[in-house]
Amino acid sequence: MQSVLGQNSSQLEYIVIDGGSTDESPGILRRHGDRLHYWCSEADGGQYYAINKGFARTTGEVMGWLNSDDKHTPWTLSIVAEIFGAFPEIEWLTTMYPLRWDARGRAVRCSRRDGFSRAAFMAGENLPTGAWYAPGWLQQESTFWRRSLWERAGGKIDTRWKIAADLDLWLRFFRHAEPYAVDTPLAGFRQHGDQKTNQLKNEYQHEATQIFREGGGTTPGYVKSSLRSAAARCCPDFLRPVAAGFGLLHPCKLCLRRRDESGWRIVSALH
Repeated sequence: MQSVLGQNSSQLEYIVIDGGSTDESPGILRRHGDRLHYWCSEADGGQYYAINKGFARTTGEVMGWLNSDDKHTPWTLSIVAEIFGAFPEIEWLTTMYPLRWDARGRAVRCSRRDGFSRAAFMAGENLPTGAWYAPGWLQQESTFWRRSLWERAGGKIDTRWKIAADLDLWLRFFRHAEPYAVDTPLAGFRQHGDQKTNQLKNEYQHEATQIFREGGGTTPGYVKSSLRSAAARCCPDFLRPVAAGFGLLHPCKLCLRRRDESGWRIVSALH
């Protein structure tokens, strides 16, 4: 909560749904209640049920959610608002630099993603694991979208899924729009031994793969996967369009900061 409220955004519509915690969470929510658009602490049907309940109370144009373990960076909301305000063509936005926090909330890892596209997603490149080329996932806590896209994609999280419903949401978003990736960290995933995704890692991978297969995704064979990996990592700039013609690189959209600090620019790239 501090990572969100500490940004002092005048346009923030912050909703917190707590599943009836018996620790200090309800007391913390009461203390900050005057800064929250809505909050509750009551038993519910689980994480994704709670997220749907929270989103049903929102009215804002740009949406996103943060799980209780995770944190935004201090600049997240201002950058997200700035980019969505400047570029009406952007329907959803994520980061090229997902962070990982440790149990003390320190940023201990930051790895680059070259971009995201529907073609790469449907080839399994954003699954959490696999025997094919998979450079990385879309980080949920760093992803934001317009309400219009949310509504076109069904307007809810699919509560059939226990732990990987974010991947299902991305799949539905991809049917309507390509994401843009910004070259600054926006948030981080906190990793510690007691979290659900750490304890249920195998279940998450199984569920994510099931969502991917049911959504029409297919993974490449060893040869194409190896060629794709080599092209993405080693292909010189002058040969990248040729590699793209053979399906070894995919077009994507990046949102980059101008060198003169005058704002942001949109760049087409191959990843």
